[in-house]
Amino acid sequence: MRDPIRVLLLGTGQMGAGIARIALQKRGLQIVGAYARRSQRAGLDLGRVIGLERNLGIALHNDLEDLIERVRPHVALQATCSRLDDALGEVSMLVRHGIDVISIAEELSHPASRSQPIAEELGRLAREHSATVVGTGINPGFVFDLLIITLTGVCADVQSITATRVNDLSPYGPSVLNSQGVGLSPEAFANGLANGTVVGHIGFQQSIHMICRALGWEIDRIAETREPILSQSYRATPFIKVEPGDAAGCLHTALAYRDDTALITLVHPQQIHPGLAGVRTGDTIEISGTPNVRLDGSPEIPGGVATCALAVNMIPRVLNAAPGLYSMADLPVPAALLGDVRRLVHQAL
Repeated sequence: MRDPIRVLLLGTGQMGAGIARIALQKRGLQIVGAYARRSQRAGLDLGRVIGLERNLGIALHNDLEDLIERVRPHVALQATCSRLDDALGEVSMLVRHGIDVISIAEELSHPASRSQPIAEELGRLAREHSATVVGTGINPGFVFDLLIITLTGVCADVQSITATRVNDLSPYGPSVLNSQGVGLSPEAFANGLANGTVVGHIGFQQSIHMICRALGWEIDRIAETREPILSQSYRATPFIKVEPGDAAGCLHTALAYRDDTALITLVHPQQIHPGLAGVRTGDTIEISGTPNVRLDGSPEIPGGVATCALAVNMIPRVLNAAPGLYSMADLPVPAALLGDVRRLVHQAL
């Protein structure tokens, strides 16, 4: 039997730990190294860091290039950040070593939305070094783009798209909660919007451009709004406490216009413990077209575990792809990896 697929993990926070736990359960995958940005984690065993009650014999490293040379992975799973600028250094280093990259950095799901020159350069670099790069996740990467695009496949014509994702932020760690303004007073939330510390959902631009590219739509502008979801009761997670009157989350909306017509409307209210406010989570997609299409499910597809699963499930799709920079709409759709992953990889590693 072929040797296992060698996996390098970047990031050991909530998402990185979840990715690691899933990857450890898959036949044919072997985590050969783990990189952590936080210097205080260097030398710690990955098993303990991700919440297992045993050591795995994999020590965390802070020197990514040295780690790459030591473990020679086939694919890297990046879970260290959200922004393209922040992810680019690690991704470029991996690509220069010919390593395929699957990232959950939201802006990497469609990097041309953030910077066309950076996207073009990253694509060129990937082709030059025979590496494949894709950004994935529940959102962007699935609900607000890939799933919508797939549903339009039954339509002869599409006039407009509206999608709403009501989700629970409770499983997420401090970085996500802080970016949503959870725990802030209304005044502090407004200040956070002004100084950029409260950003709401990262990925509307990427999802909209991914949809438009797939459908051949051209748009003039994207308008976004962000408002605090104020709590009427005390709420808490292991990472944050919310007093009555403070923000339990953020209502973030994006509309994509052609002339004065909204072709795409994406609505994303996120908060911790929405059930305490009588709010049901769920995902709804409505396509006005021929025929009309509506998909409505509750509760939500859980964002944390779904993002982690997508990162792992994309491994054979990425290993089989020609070198280059891709979005989730460019590659075959992922499926749950329930057997030996090696049987799905057709290219020599």
